[in-house]
Amino acid sequence: MLIQKSADIRPSEITPPELYARRREFLKTAAVLGAAALLPPVLHGNVARAADDDLKPTPYKDITSYNNFYEFGSSKTDPAEYAGGLKTKPWTVAVEGNCEKPGQYALEDFLAPHQPEERIYRLRCVEAWSMVVPWLGVPMSKILPRFQPTANAKYVEFTTLLDPAQMPGQRTRILDWPYVEGLRMDEAMHPLTLFATGLYGKELPNQNGAPLRLVVPWKYGFKSIKSIVKIRFTEEQPRTTWNLQAPHEYGFYANVNPDVDHPRWSQKRERRIGDLFRRDTLPFNGYAEQVAGLYAGMDLRKNF
Repeated sequence: MLIQKSADIRPSEITPPELYARRREFLKTAAVLGAAALLPPVLHGNVARAADDDLKPTPYKDITSYNNFYEFGSSKTDPAEYAGGLKTKPWTVAVEGNCEKPGQYALEDFLAPHQPEERIYRLRCVEAWSMVVPWLGVPMSKILPRFQPTANAKYVEFTTLLDPAQMPGQRTRILDWPYVEGLRMDEAMHPLTLFATGLYGKELPNQNGAPLRLVVPWKYGFKSIKSIVKIRFTEEQPRTTWNLQAPHEYGFYANVNPDVDHPRWSQKRERRIGDLFRRDTLPFNGYAEQVAGLYAGMDLRKNF
């Protein structure tokens, strides 16, 4: 079982949120002593920077109380208030489209045999606020090949649970439900892209997208679809929810680009939750060194 039940987790295995920053200092020291050399190359830079103030994790209470999850309401506090009743066990993920092994998979089988890894990523939302989240997750590049995508699989489409009885926001017409998002295959297979199953050493809270969500740290937060029940390998670019809702505001790629403003506000600066002052927004949310090559030759103003 990849996601332990709370009763199965020993207290020593959980880092209390209030002690998490001190734990990061320990990792910084370990890195100096050479332990960081054991980490996968793509993560080495991220983990080393995780000890810096720039990637100091946002407090657990803020991460879990200030959310965009329109299935539970459009206010930032609605998810924490209304998501508690969402039933996340058992959970099934459907795999469809251009692949050799489609089917209905129990969550533990969908993720097996991989154990979640810790990744500390910036989360930048299109409304110009940001967080730093210590995720637990499995790189998508370890999961997708098991389903043997065919040569026609150019994109991966993701779909959120549709259940208005449990998700009161879906009783409104604020969006065209269910929520759909998508990535190019090379984006999905990039080592930074996660299927997240937890944060701060705990299972993913309902308001943060339990039990399975996408995390793509160089893109705006609306790409990181929550409570995933279906993935589909497609040849054509998926028709995604926000891109259909307001194509002039929400592009398919949604790469963090401080030089491309939202029509109603600037994206050049952001406010980190918990900070008093704004800071400069970094291209690709600070991950340009790792991911800019995915978009070589593209017009990033046109393909926003």
